[in-house]
Amino acid sequence: MSAVRYAITDYLTIRRALGYKLADHDWMLADFATYLEQAGASTITTELALAWAARTRGSESWKAARLSVVRGFARHLHTIDPTTEIPPTGVLMHHKRHAIPYLYPDVEIDALLAAAEALTPPLRAATYYTLIGLLAVAGMRISEAIALDRDDVDLQAGVLTIRLTKFAKSRQLPLHPSTTAALAHYVTQRNELYPAPTAPSFFVSTCGTRLCKRNAQHTFRVLCRGADLEGADGSPRPRLHDLRHTFAVRTLLDWHRAGVDAQARMLWLSTYMGHVEPSSTYWYLTAAPELLALAAKRLETTLGQLP
Repeated sequence: MSAVRYAITDYLTIRRALGYKLADHDWMLADFATYLEQAGASTITTELALAWAARTRGSESWKAARLSVVRGFARHLHTIDPTTEIPPTGVLMHHKRHAIPYLYPDVEIDALLAAAEALTPPLRAATYYTLIGLLAVAGMRISEAIALDRDDVDLQAGVLTIRLTKFAKSRQLPLHPSTTAALAHYVTQRNELYPAPTAPSFFVSTCGTRLCKRNAQHTFRVLCRGADLEGADGSPRPRLHDLRHTFAVRTLLDWHRAGVDAQARMLWLSTYMGHVEPSSTYWYLTAAPELLALAAKRLETTLGQLP
């Protein structure tokens, strides 16, 4: 085994010990090591890294992602072998494009809840009514909500425990008393309608199993049609994930309207939502015209107070 391949093994072990999943890094770095060997190179050069990243029929974003994987490994290898070149940023650059969020006003969330309440059988209605309500008020990812187990929901303390989610991190979410009461009501309904489910999940399907993300998204589309929320031509279509966007934007709007320094609290919101870095949360500042206007007004006021 070459020195580069040994270094790859060490690199992946260290990164995963820090909580990174690195799902595709094994095969990509192994392929890159093979490319280096075929080129007769014993270490990384920018030229070889660029050539390897670009030798794919994939999109520009995929090429940029390939180079990013090599860049991270090169930084690690450079500490061991100073002759290692670290590919610069700015080449094969891909700018991430966020989908335009659909922001739900209260009346539309009420319509979704009413449509969920009308589902059959009763367990399905109770499950989706509570699930949508929780997503709207807690800003969770749908994957986090359906991954909740009974032990993750502390109704006495009013706290949810989100375990090892998108970025392999866990966090706790304090809940408003009204949310805790709604979850307690669901527990009563669930236990009456399906006393012995086959899964330990908090939310259960009509078969007593954990909800499937694909089925949840399908049911949500059904609810959107029932609530007449198909979206006008040219406008973003409502998605289940947009309940999370709506939560973030509303939180920021409430802070701005109350005269609270939203920037000072951005780290709180970032931690609550499980973002890996605050920059992911700052994106929400551009998600609503009203929020942009309030932020601009606050900036204008601040600048006007400078000497």
